[in-house]
Amino acid sequence: MSGHSKWSTIKHKKAALDAKRGKVWSKISRDITVAAKMGGGDPESNPRLRLAMDKAKSANMPKDNIERAIKKGTGDLEGMHYEECLYEGYGPGGVAVMCSALTDNRARTAPEIKKIFERSGGNLGAPNSVSWMFAQKGVIVVSAGAVGEDRLMEIAIEAGAEDVSTSEICFEVTTTPDAFLSVKAAIEAAGIAIESSEVTMVAANTVTVDLENARKVMRLLDALEDHDDAQNVSSNVDIPDEVAAQLDGD
Repeated sequence: MSGHSKWSTIKHKKAALDAKRGKVWSKISRDITVAAKMGGGDPESNPRLRLAMDKAKSANMPKDNIERAIKKGTGDLEGMHYEECLYEGYGPGGVAVMCSALTDNRARTAPEIKKIFERSGGNLGAPNSVSWMFAQKGVIVVSAGAVGEDRLMEIAIEAGAEDVSTSEICFEVTTTPDAFLSVKAAIEAAGIAIESSEVTMVAANTVTVDLENARKVMRLLDALEDHDDAQNVSSNVDIPDEVAAQLDGD
């Protein structure tokens, strides 16, 4: 299976420990504002806004914050102008990495992202140097102990999921972006706890790493995630179960 779910699970647990709620809300607010600016303030007719609002609710973001972000996008409130940027390159072990960002100053963000790649033993690449490897997918991660594989597969596939893959620590449900919310709702309606869920870029092929490179890649991914302008970080890293278990214990 792809390493995405293992990184998502590790990332999810780390985020819970770090409790960087203010930063998470700030990033989601930007996403909501840009979505509302591009497609209007009605989530029923604006799929991107609907996804951003779902992310906000999952992060326990207050309703007032969500409404304020929408109004900034529709022009009812004054707000910053954000530009969408995509940064792509390679990390330790030849792992492909993509980072989407929303910035009010491209001249500031680009060199900062470049420095993060270099400090982590990677390098920032040219446009389309790795993005051709990825496709946008919905990814829902469920703990292996939360439900039986057959039961989860039955619920997910019936709701429109593309695939359910397994490892010793978790299940990974993959959907199209359009089916993401309905599949997630079906899993939740069945009383199954979700570890993490997001619409992100998923690679068709993966690169398996050992423990040393896994730690380096995690440092790179964490540093990118931590950048104020970063919205979504994706990688084609494949972390074997035994390596993921050691990372989880670090």
